[in-house]
Amino acid sequence: MTPYDRLKQLGLELLTPAVPVANYVPFVFANGFLYLSGQGPRKADGSQHTGKVGADVTVEQAYLHAQLTGLNLLSVAHLALGDLGRVRRVVKVLGMVNGIPTFADHPKVINGCSDLFVNVFGDAGKHARSAVGMGSLPGNISVEIEVILQVDG
Repeated sequence: MTPYDRLKQLGLELLTPAVPVANYVPFVFANGFLYLSGQGPRKADGSQHTGKVGADVTVEQAYLHAQLTGLNLLSVAHLALGDLGRVRRVVKVLGMVNGIPTFADHPKVINGCSDLFVNVFGDAGKHARSAVGMGSLPGNISVEIEVILQVDG
């Protein structure tokens, strides 16, 4: 079963990747690895989920925001690779949560992305990870995640 078949089973479709709004590129290839720039919970209409987790956004909502962020990352990977079947391994995930100072459930939020990657890639989706809190994120988005993938060819 392909990653696309698994996405379809989950009821998810890839989105059109956002165009960078600053001086960076959405991805870089280096020595068999694909580095994906940080993405946020951008919806198909281009708007983003915003707010502080623990105040404006619940853990359950933020989990879904992280899942959507993971879908945006997969959309960029598809753009870069032409075929998600080229992903050999999800190596590293850095998840940043825009939480209130006392918020402590960052891993529960970033599980939204991690669970998506395991559902799409199976064992190859299991990865090293950091889930950290931030005082703020660009545009007040609730979550930002960056990823490193090992790829074939």
